[in-house]
Amino acid sequence: MDSEETKTKKKQKEQCIINCLPSDLIERIFLRLPVSTLLRCIEVCKQWHKVIRDPQFITAHLEQAPCCALVFFPPESVQGKPYPSDATIFDEAWSHSTLAVPVIGPDDFLCGSCNGLLCLFTKTSTIKIANLATGECLHLDKPIKNLKGDHFSFYRFSFHPITKDYKVTHFLDEHQNYSRGTFSIVQVYSLGSDKWKDVKSSEVLSLSCVKNSGVISVHGSMFWLTEDAGASWKHAVITFDLNEESFARIQLPEVALGGYRRYWITEINGKVCIATGEVHKYRPKILADKLQVWTLDSMVDQNWSQTYSIPHTHNYYLPGPHFVHRDKIMVQGILCDMYLYELFGENCRTKLSNRVKALNFSPHKPDNMQSYMCVKSLVRLEAYKKVGILHGSKQREGWNLKKWEAWERGICKSEDAWKNLYELEQNSLALPRNLAIEVKEVLKHLPDEVIRQRITKEFVQILQQLPDCPQQHPRSLQRLNLVESKRDREKLIARSNRVKDMVKVSKEVCVDICRALMCVLDHCKGTSNSAANISQQ
Repeated sequence: MDSEETKTKKKQKEQCIINCLPSDLIERIFLRLPVSTLLRCIEVCKQWHKVIRDPQFITAHLEQAPCCALVFFPPESVQGKPYPSDATIFDEAWSHSTLAVPVIGPDDFLCGSCNGLLCLFTKTSTIKIANLATGECLHLDKPIKNLKGDHFSFYRFSFHPITKDYKVTHFLDEHQNYSRGTFSIVQVYSLGSDKWKDVKSSEVLSLSCVKNSGVISVHGSMFWLTEDAGASWKHAVITFDLNEESFARIQLPEVALGGYRRYWITEINGKVCIATGEVHKYRPKILADKLQVWTLDSMVDQNWSQTYSIPHTHNYYLPGPHFVHRDKIMVQGILCDMYLYELFGENCRTKLSNRVKALNFSPHKPDNMQSYMCVKSLVRLEAYKKVGILHGSKQREGWNLKKWEAWERGICKSEDAWKNLYELEQNSLALPRNLAIEVKEVLKHLPDEVIRQRITKEFVQILQQLPDCPQQHPRSLQRLNLVESKRDREKLIARSNRVKDMVKVSKEVCVDICRALMCVLDHCKGTSNSAANISQQ
């Protein structure tokens, strides 16, 4: 009997108002919610769990998920001090995140982003695939063991929209241990398979171009630059079809360009683009003149059109592979500032206008920043966990490594400093507030109304000098990214300076309150003496 009543109550509990709506309407409501909210909704009831975990719903939610810009900083050493990898995400309104991305370890390198999944190169024997929003991770064995000169830029992560396959690719150095900068084999791993596959090219290709100019994936094919002595730009575009696993070559437009130049391959609005600009002779990563961007209009006809011609880009770096996002171009200044420029102009002649400083990323080096397009999705990795090639990392990962102990201590010191600051603020105001309570109690015993009002007025004026206790600084339980950590330290210093002034004012108020209290006590004493004399008479 009790069991039946329990089941009835549970059933009534689950029958909330929203579940009375048609199922298609519930699904349309869920499609408008961010992933973080949907992950909480999964735990509400079985019906919601079923809707949100449905593969068709996951695909539909992914298709309308807003595209964000992910700015990534690989781990590096600055003036002998190691700095961990870090990432900042800009949403569709160009507001940047404050929290670190939990799935990115301090030694990880980002190789690509597809449908909310990140591909991360680690210094262990594995490649890590992780969902940016859900935190789900898995590890894949690298195709080559103990390869000297192995580099994160030789790995890429792609998705084929027709076959729905996720593929990790690796450009295999022809000379492996000698790293002479050429390759003719692309190793391919389809997520869910049990081994890597070697795909051989009919020609020897430039590995240095892959490393310096970037690789992109568009509509199920990968694109990168290679050296071509017969082309006007001394480069050509190589394509690799992820489904057919075949290579093709696309010639660049016939354009006479001079000077010392650098080339980037990128994606803008779903199209393959080439950017080129003159660079400084002795600093080949810094733009020295205008930047030209060309768009591939037809792969079949190999037609190109000039999309942008942007003047006055000198002394900037381009953070590849995706430096144009919606109507803005991202550039890096030589003083570790990232700027956003709106792209306006007629035809292809574009002026950089409305410059906005997005963030300062010091102490990271200005030529070490990467930018990717990303979304937050519910795409699951659970389906691939039974494959034999998958396993956890065999080495101690992330912040547990000894080299990052100093960073962990720094975070603890910062938290302790905030805690001590809160206590000091509260204690500095506790004494004058307690004295104020005592004064109010004593004032009640003053029989003379005129004197009581006068002292009360003086007392109120004294209390007005007492500073307000600032609200507690919002502390996140998660790790902050480096940009926000720097701002957090600045807030801590400013708050510390303010609390010094607060303590000084509080002491002065305490002195004034004590004087007021003595004045009240003197009046009380004088009043009682007068009453005693009258009674004696």
